[in-house]
Amino acid sequence: MKRLCVFCGSSAGHDPAFAEAAAAVGRALAERRITLVYGGGNVGLMGALADAALRAGGEVIGVIPKALMEWEVGHLGLSDLRVVDSMHERKALMAELSDGFAALPGGIGTLEEFFEIWTWAQLGVHHKPCGLLNAKGYYDPLVAFLDAMVERGFLKPRHRSMAIVEREVLPLLAALEAYRPPEGEPRLNGRRT
Repeated sequence: MKRLCVFCGSSAGHDPAFAEAAAAVGRALAERRITLVYGGGNVGLMGALADAALRAGGEVIGVIPKALMEWEVGHLGLSDLRVVDSMHERKALMAELSDGFAALPGGIGTLEEFFEIWTWAQLGVHHKPCGLLNAKGYYDPLVAFLDAMVERGFLKPRHRSMAIVEREVLPLLAALEAYRPPEGEPRLNGRRT
């Protein structure tokens, strides 16, 4: 994996452990020479993530819509900051630039980004790994809900397995690197993989 897209909050949350986890991801990516692709902000977990990667000598690509340059405070110290016209362009470019995706703690924007990219994987739009860093059990309620979706017949077990969940940074990165998409599913183009 050469580039990992990380979705995370523009807020830091109430527990300092979340910012520590974001910084740990940034450092780990830099140490592995994996370029960080993220939302381009300089605040909250986004800022902690990018700053840690940069301090560790990593390459960081930010993608931010013009309208959010002030709100999310665009990070002007990045290796590459790309300003786009819309959220749709932001997500499409982040997806195009990346070899995999991970979500750290965050709000509804983080969830929306993660669920869209996971849906694209399920549909075969891409075959890249998607993971959640479940720092301090942040995603425990979500993971329980996803498992309930399987139990109730709204999510196939093979599709549930496409969402990698780990509590620590290094196991998450290892799982993303080792990921292989399920075979035999119908794809949007009508072919099976």
